[in-house]
Amino acid sequence: MDIKEGDQVKLFINKETSLGYSVVINQEFEGLLYRNEVFQDIEEGITVDGYVKKIREDGKVDVSLQPQGFRKVIDKDVDTILSKLKESRDGSLRLTDKSSPEAIKFQLQMSKKAFKKAVGNLYKRKMIVLKDDRIELKK
Repeated sequence: MDIKEGDQVKLFINKETSLGYSVVINQEFEGLLYRNEVFQDIEEGITVDGYVKKIREDGKVDVSLQPQGFRKVIDKDVDTILSKLKESRDGSLRLTDKSSPEAIKFQLQMSKKAFKKAVGNLYKRKMIVLKDDRIELKK
């Protein structure tokens, strides 16, 4: 097998299963993308970028749509939030740590947990201001 954990790969979404989606990795290997790790719209028959999460002892491969490793994931989520803030008219997002997971997923295609970690990172770096009803880019 010429893939290893953490590698970026192309995933062909084959079919939906009870656990998530069976995928074909780099047109060679079979894999599984778990439903609880999908934060964007996907459907059977499309190809998306993904990452090798785990190669199990039985040779089966678990994949993710997010890069693996804490630093890589946080950096990607931080970039997503910064982009949305910069794209907005007033440099703010109407999301807070009290926002629903559904609202966060709808606006940012990430989990609430990932959102809170990324916002915490931005706050510590003094790049955003936390308000009661939104987050804002620091001016």
